[in-house]
Amino acid sequence: MIVMQPVLEIYVPDGFDLWPAAALDSFLHGLLTFDSLFAAGGLRVTDTSTGVAFLPGCCDGLEDWRDWHRFADDGKLLGFGHEPMSPVAERFGDTVRLTVDSEQSASPVIELPTAELRNLLTGVERDLGDFLTLAADWASRQLPGRSAPVTAALARALDLPAPGPSPQGQYFSRRS
Repeated sequence: MIVMQPVLEIYVPDGFDLWPAAALDSFLHGLLTFDSLFAAGGLRVTDTSTGVAFLPGCCDGLEDWRDWHRFADDGKLLGFGHEPMSPVAERFGDTVRLTVDSEQSASPVIELPTAELRNLLTGVERDLGDFLTLAADWASRQLPGRSAPVTAALARALDLPAPGPSPQGQYFSRRS
């Protein structure tokens, strides 16, 4: 079975394996004022039958997840990084080949039909939308004066429509 998941890459300082936290105002300033938001990470694809994992490269961000749709449509090579690890997606007719490291001739690969990739991307969009809805609900409770701009910034970073509030004050997805 092939699984695709949106993932974030985090930096863990030496000797500290809990979630590092910055001062709230510092974080919010960047989130609310930067034109281009970057969420290090991307889409991880795993073939559970072989254990092969295709990880986002250093030149990929979660905000670029829609590039996979363009790749499925036009089949143009999609690269995610450079040495020392160069993941790449290629399309050969109706087959997608994900090469874990294109710099290595014996690199593990994952192959799947383009139609399956499209189905996986539908699941990714659902997962990201569900995350955004939960984050918006959290922001409404934890950042009452800033929840709308925080939610809008997260939606912009994920390239999704912002969820709308329900009459009960909770957020719901605007996806169909």
